[in-house]
Amino acid sequence: MNYYFLGIGGIGMSALARYFHRRGDSVSGYDRTPSPLTAELEAEGIAIHYDDNPDLIPADVDLVVYTPAVPTDTREFQALQARGVHMEKRSQMLGELTRGKKCIAVAGSHGKTTTSTMIAHLLSQAPCGCSAFLGGISKNFNSNLVVNNDSEYVVVEADEYDRSFLQLHPHISVITATDPDHLDIYGTHEHMLEAYLQFANQTDPDGLLLLKEGIFQTLDGEEFVEYGHEHHHHDHDHHDHDDTIVSSLPLTPSHSLSLPNISTYTARGIEADYYAINVRNYGGNLFFDLRTPNGVLYDLELDGAPLVNVENAVAAAAVALSCGLDQYQLRHGLKTFAGVRRRFDYRIREKELIYIDDYAHHPQELASTIEAVRFLYPGKRVVGIFQPHLYSRTRDLADGFARVLQTLDEVIMLPIYPAREKPILGVTSSMVLRKMDTMSKYLCTPDQALELVPALCPDIVLTLGAGDIDRLVPRLETTLRENML
Repeated sequence: MNYYFLGIGGIGMSALARYFHRRGDSVSGYDRTPSPLTAELEAEGIAIHYDDNPDLIPADVDLVVYTPAVPTDTREFQALQARGVHMEKRSQMLGELTRGKKCIAVAGSHGKTTTSTMIAHLLSQAPCGCSAFLGGISKNFNSNLVVNNDSEYVVVEADEYDRSFLQLHPHISVITATDPDHLDIYGTHEHMLEAYLQFANQTDPDGLLLLKEGIFQTLDGEEFVEYGHEHHHHDHDHHDHDDTIVSSLPLTPSHSLSLPNISTYTARGIEADYYAINVRNYGGNLFFDLRTPNGVLYDLELDGAPLVNVENAVAAAAVALSCGLDQYQLRHGLKTFAGVRRRFDYRIREKELIYIDDYAHHPQELASTIEAVRFLYPGKRVVGIFQPHLYSRTRDLADGFARVLQTLDEVIMLPIYPAREKPILGVTSSMVLRKMDTMSKYLCTPDQALELVPALCPDIVLTLGAGDIDRLVPRLETTLRENML
């Protein structure tokens, strides 16, 4: 088969491209900009071009895989449509590839990449094995794709953007968080939660639905409309449009989830089925005890991990145990988990200087990354470089960004990364800077940031954001090694 990928450089797209290429199919594609990931694909033998030019599309294409991130007015998109070639969204393709397998799908507004990568690592270290399509580059596999044809398990990151995850019918589903995001697609948080509920209800009744404790709670403390089982398909005529009712989701998930096997997990607290206790930092590594329905596992270890990884590890451990791993396999798997590229990713880890790169692009994620650094390295001077991602998100969450970023000792803001969006009048990085109650703040280009960071004499440097700030990372690492070590 000849596959053509529109937006091949996307993290989810590249995993599919790698899969078909490794299977022996012919794979080529287009992306708007070269990146470290497209360079890796080209090195593996996949032909990619960066010019939106229909003449560069191969003559014989059997199937086009595209991502919603590629605008439909792209010339190549329109040319392929006119050609009448069969076109599928990435999510449809993933749905097809996981059918007939025991799919383990991890969804959530954050935490899903690390959790799914951790699950894939745990299962791969055990006899059952797994294949995986991941939303980040695993540092253990050095890839976002794992292929194991002998295993019945396939781990996938389930993306809520564009309701993609509704293509999946998992054996095990995990939902890590349901903070409002992608409201350009959903309109309201309520509609987003309904999509998550639908995803949850698509889980195999013989499998497992694992929920972060409290993710279907109210949005601002109001009571939910209660639904019994007969309404779990959400009759819209039952909606009371009074504004005090924030969501039509019930107080307890079981009222609207018609599944027999539902477990909950959390990092802190004792209401859940799986939770961590006694979390401690010893020499920059985290240790914790895991309470499960079948007893406690003591002294599990995570190497150089942020605090939030304890929660991800609790979820991954719950899945691994339900897939039959024993405590020794689980221990070994957690201790050897090397993390995900751009997720609390240590670039420099020396006594004099620590440099961590992180994908955080939502106020909640930024807060947990900064909190993790403060927990592991108390009293250190932290300089953060943040590149906002999307005009709409910056506009909607500007106050939250300002509040979180001002907890850094020095803040450097880069211009907004637009991704798929056109500029919005008045929405800029300096709009966020103006809202901060601190004088230690700078607005500059990536090149200026390279000069500024060493001059600020940091103990710890953070690069934060989901745009093309990853291009700056290797250059900054080199600069810091030359000037500060």
